[in-house]
Amino acid sequence: MTTNNSISVVSPIMATYTRFPVTIVKGKGSYVWDDQENKFLDFTSGIATCNLGHVPEPVKEKLEEQLQKLWHCSNLYNIPNQEQLAALLTGNSCGDQVFFCNSGAEANEAAIKLARRYANKVKDSGSAEIVTFQQSFHGRTLATLAATGQEKIQQGFSPLMPGFSYLPFNDNEALDKLQTIKPAAVLLELIQGEGGVIPANPDWVKELAQVCKENNILLMVDEIQTGIGRTGTLFAYEQYGIEPDVISIAKGLGSGFPIGAIIAKEEAAKGFEPGSHGSTFGGNPLATAAGVATVSHILESNLLNQVNDISNYLEIQLQSLKEKYTFIKDIRGIGLLKGMVVETNALKIVQKAISNNLLILTAGPNVVRILPPLTVTKEEINEFTDKLERSFQSIEKGE
Repeated sequence: MTTNNSISVVSPIMATYTRFPVTIVKGKGSYVWDDQENKFLDFTSGIATCNLGHVPEPVKEKLEEQLQKLWHCSNLYNIPNQEQLAALLTGNSCGDQVFFCNSGAEANEAAIKLARRYANKVKDSGSAEIVTFQQSFHGRTLATLAATGQEKIQQGFSPLMPGFSYLPFNDNEALDKLQTIKPAAVLLELIQGEGGVIPANPDWVKELAQVCKENNILLMVDEIQTGIGRTGTLFAYEQYGIEPDVISIAKGLGSGFPIGAIIAKEEAAKGFEPGSHGSTFGGNPLATAAGVATVSHILESNLLNQVNDISNYLEIQLQSLKEKYTFIKDIRGIGLLKGMVVETNALKIVQKAISNNLLILTAGPNVVRILPPLTVTKEEINEFTDKLERSFQSIEKGE
C-alpha cells in the first residue's frame, strides 16, 4: 500500500507488536525454522503455549481426525470433545465444572464475570470488588487490563473499568487490608510471569487462602502461563497446598490451538446460569480435540516426572552461568518457567540470542524469561546453554 503517491510502504497489520526480524514458517519439537531455512532452538514455546513442542504427533493426529468430521458446532448442542475435556480437567483438579472460551484474556474475563455475578446473585453481598496484585498481568481486554496491576499496560485506556483494587504481592500487610476490603474475589498469579517471573511465597499463599475462606471471598488463580504441566504438576496450585474456587487456563491447553477455560468449584459455578455468559467459538470441536489430546498425553505419559527432572537440570545450568557472569543477579521460577535477573538490558540479550539461533523472551526490562517445551531434552538444554553463553560473550566484547 502506498500513501500520497510516495514509495513508503504501510503494513496492513496494526503496529501492536515490535516484531523481531525473523519469519517463522515451520516448527517441530523444540525447534522452528524461518523462511530462509535457518533453524532456531525455541525456548519460548510460543510464550508457554506449545508445551508439547511444535506440532506434537498426538495432537496432530487428533486434529486431523476431527478435521474430517466437524469443525464447528454451536454451544446450543452437546459437543462430545468438550464433555471429554471438561471431565479430564475436573477429574484432575479441585474443580467441578468448566466454561470454555478462546484465550487467556477471555478466561480471566469469564472469571471476573463469574465472581461478580456470584456476589450479586448468589451471595447477595453488595460488594463486587475484585482484588489483584501489583505487577500482575491478566490480559489486554478492557476488564483484564483493569485487573492487571501494571500502569504501563493501562496507559492510554482511561477510563478504566472500576471495581478493582491492587495490593502488594507477597506482602503480609496485604492480607490485613484484604480483610478490611472484603472483596467478592481475589485474582492471583502463583508466578507473576509478565511481571518478572516472581513466584508467590508458599506460606503467604496458604495464609491468603485461609483469609479468603474465613471471609467468604472467592479465590481465583490465574494459571494461564503456569497451567498444563509447566511447573511440574498439571496445575501450579497443587504445589502450594491450596484449593482455589476458580482456575483460569489457556496457552498450553491446546498445544498452540486457540482455547481457554475456567474450572470452578460447584458453589462458585452457581454464579452462571443459562444466558449469563457464552462464547460462539468457545469449546468448539477442533479446539477441544486439541485439548483432549494434549491433556491426555500429559496425564498418560511420564511427562510430569520428566518436567521435574529436566527442570532441575536446567536450574543447574542456569546457576552455573550465574556463577560465571557477574551481571546475572538471580535465577527464579518453578519448573520450566524460569527467569534470569540481569543488570544489563534483557532485550539486548534476547536480540543477541536470535543471532545465535536461540529464541528466548523478556519479562520486564531486566529479566530474561526461559520457557522450553515440557518435552525438552538434556542435549537441547546443553545447546541452549552454549548458545546463551555465546550471546553473553558477544555482548561483553561489545559486538
